[in-house]
Amino acid sequence: MPNQKKSRLAQSALLSGLVSQQQIDHAYAAIRSKGGLGALPAVEIGDELLARELVEQEIVTDYQVEQLRGGRTRLHLGPYIITDWLGQGGMGQVFIAEHQMMGRKVAIKVLPKNKSTPAAINSFAREIKTQAQLDHRNLVRAYDAGHDGNVYFLVTEYVPGMDLRRLIRGQGRLGIRQAASVIRQAAMGLAHAHDRGLVHRDVKPGNILVTPEGIVKVSDLGLAGFLHDAENDPRTGKIVGTADYLSPEKILTPTKLTPVSDIYSLGCTLYYAVTGKVPFPGGSTRDKARRHCEETPWHPRQFNPEVDDDFVDLIADMMEKDPERRVQTANEVAQRLTPWAERSATFAPETSHVTWRWARPGIDEDGKEDTVDDFGNLKSQESSSDSDASQGTFPLGSSSQETDIRIAVPPPPPTEFELARKWRRQLRIYLAVAIPISMAIGGFLTWLFMYK
Repeated sequence: MPNQKKSRLAQSALLSGLVSQQQIDHAYAAIRSKGGLGALPAVEIGDELLARELVEQEIVTDYQVEQLRGGRTRLHLGPYIITDWLGQGGMGQVFIAEHQMMGRKVAIKVLPKNKSTPAAINSFAREIKTQAQLDHRNLVRAYDAGHDGNVYFLVTEYVPGMDLRRLIRGQGRLGIRQAASVIRQAAMGLAHAHDRGLVHRDVKPGNILVTPEGIVKVSDLGLAGFLHDAENDPRTGKIVGTADYLSPEKILTPTKLTPVSDIYSLGCTLYYAVTGKVPFPGGSTRDKARRHCEETPWHPRQFNPEVDDDFVDLIADMMEKDPERRVQTANEVAQRLTPWAERSATFAPETSHVTWRWARPGIDEDGKEDTVDDFGNLKSQESSSDSDASQGTFPLGSSSQETDIRIAVPPPPPTEFELARKWRRQLRIYLAVAIPISMAIGGFLTWLFMYK
């Protein structure tokens, strides 16, 4: 059909390899039969109708049509067909794709050509090798990696649903059982990473993905580092993470890379899950860093009356400023959360039928989220995790940002939160000592009166 060549969409679709001439002809025939257009030439039917028909027949997706209408015909990466866009960060674009032979839906993180410097490629390669060593149901699994020409990419499992931050912003704070289930699963995933010598370094709600069935997967290992390979990590000694969830030792002694730093961040995430508030809202990046080192957050019961004393104790034990006094392993976190965890919990039923697409970045309650790029540069920004899609967040930043925010820390005065915990601890110690002593005295007096 000669006139058909004048359709930009038809031309782009054929060049992309996504659509055959036969499929285009069938689409035009279907349009004519539905609209009573008879023998109207294809060129007069219009690209809008053609696009709608191709999507309706599930030959292409809305995203693919958008690209094709713009004349962008490269929608393949190796054996993968790009079907949708998830998001963009300072070091990568993220797409939904499908393997041509296997038909498996995946997420693909792509290093843009204009970012493909030797340093960026090395950092991207570190991320690929890091994820390749992990395999756990509560971690986003890596499936494949490679490059198509000079485009480098990492393929991971696609996780439907949304991240914890967006879930809470959409429906409010979680119930205690829901929060326990989410954080317990995240702790189990982190325990798997820690057992292999890996520290995540950017644990936060935006990197905890929750499916509609309540399955949790920790994502975005782009900032992760191995304990045994710190000397070869270009981010060693730099402050890596997100300001609302940074552990004190990351701020004061960033050369110390330990799993308990992840536990502090996970404690901040648990606090956010049950209160709907970050531990230290407001202020600049430096203000938040200082408060992590010096201050104690508001008691969780101020925002959620359902939180009992034992749950508060766990949050506080995870957020201990002294790493030596903090909960030492992610496995212990998971064990302590078990009494509250509701394994069959589901989250946000409406997420099961929504197509998640990224919108423009929104403003959270503080107006920004502070994060770092792949080279450890701390930056304050508008949040990019408040989007309609979730496959983890991807740090944005500028290499010119100041990273030295270490500060002198005076001993903080005790707060109501700490005093209550201290009193309960002292009571437990007292009972642990007093009960055996009283039993021993009782036994002695019984013996004395019976035999004397």
